[in-house]
Amino acid sequence: MLNSKRVIIATILGIIFGLVCMFMAKSNPDATEALAPSILWSIVAGRALMGFMIGISALKMNWWLHGIVLGLIGSIPMAIPVIDNIPIFIGTFVMGMIYGFLIELITSVAFKAKPVGTLK
Repeated sequence: MLNSKRVIIATILGIIFGLVCMFMAKSNPDATEALAPSILWSIVAGRALMGFMIGISALKMNWWLHGIVLGLIGSIPMAIPVIDNIPIFIGTFVMGMIYGFLIELITSVAFKAKPVGTLK
């Protein structure tokens, strides 16, 4: 059974972290010319989807591991287009795991919106 509070909080946090990620990408002077607006907004959409995934998931694992694993999985679609640039490719996964951990931390610990039937 879904916890609607959890889904909403995690999705909103995904959008917020997506905006942070987008502004970090825009702040790189070398990449500014290559980043079309559609790419920038796909960053936000990808992180929002990651937050939604975390919100609806009921995998039975500790909250911190849950955030890291789903952050890693949710970063796969964003990492594939940059596979030829290894530092950005790895950075996408690392930041995804960090954002996943933070989304889960804020959702599960700060707001106490844990998934139904998971480990404490």
